[in-house]
Amino acid sequence: MKSTISLLTLLLLSSIMPNPNLNDLHFLAGTWKVEKKENYEAWKLNKDNLLEGSSYKIKGGNKQIDEQLSIKMNAEKIIYTAKVLNQNNAQPIDFILNKEVKGKFSFENPSHDFPKKIQYTKLNDTTLFVAVLGDGDKGFSYKMFKQK
Repeated sequence: MKSTISLLTLLLLSSIMPNPNLNDLHFLAGTWKVEKKENYEAWKLNKDNLLEGSSYKIKGGNKQIDEQLSIKMNAEKIIYTAKVLNQNNAQPIDFILNKEVKGKFSFENPSHDFPKKIQYTKLNDTTLFVAVLGDGDKGFSYKMFKQK
């Protein structure tokens, strides 16, 4: 009886707690600059309501694309795909949004070597905190600022 009540409570709570959806990530649209570096992420919303983007650096006045990025909905899952041009034979790597992590968008792929998690935390409309994490949640993080 106790486990039935617990299960019903859990189902009720999960049904009323909002789950993130693709629209919740539309704030990413635009260009974001890494604090104190010439590194950027640019995201745009395409006609199919998907986010497409790239990560790039500015060196010697030239734009050098490092990664092609996308965020899409697929079978009730939100998938962040990164294709690093000089790693993994430029094959795309998928990270699934972990909807259980609250307060940030945590895209995860525990079977990938590094990173295993890419987390975006919206601090305000113009500031993001990004964490790129591997085993034991070790990795690096940085702030990004939305460009006008």
